[in-house]
Amino acid sequence: MSDTRPNSPADPPASRRSGDADDQITLSSHRPTPSQIVIEVGGEVDMLTSPQLRAAVLEQFEPSSNVELVVLGMDGVTFLGTSGLAVLIEVREAAHAAGVELRLACTARRVLRPLTIAGLVPLFDIHPTLDEALAAT
Repeated sequence: MSDTRPNSPADPPASRRSGDADDQITLSSHRPTPSQIVIEVGGEVDMLTSPQLRAAVLEQFEPSSNVELVVLGMDGVTFLGTSGLAVLIEVREAAHAAGVELRLACTARRVLRPLTIAGLVPLFDIHPTLDEALAAT
């Protein structure tokens, strides 16, 4: 039986929800410096939620954002599906085209394993922590 009640003020914003509670993705961002942005990703990155990740990252490549480095903090990801892998490849290419550096901060097996199985690890600049990703030269 589905719950059809309207959103209450305590509900998360619709832009952060999709489907059941288990199908959620969370995206939070902050700027350590004016030219750097960290986007921390949590939850499942799958066919339902990967468009949100794509949109959040691609908007950082707009010339008006003045971003030179985007770091995706991926340790909060609980599932990384093939559509999530496709989004990572897409945003990597978009970053390259925009002259923006993209780095991943992650030690979670649930993220690194799909990247490894797909042979994608060499394509990404992966660091164990956000601080190391921000400090890398």
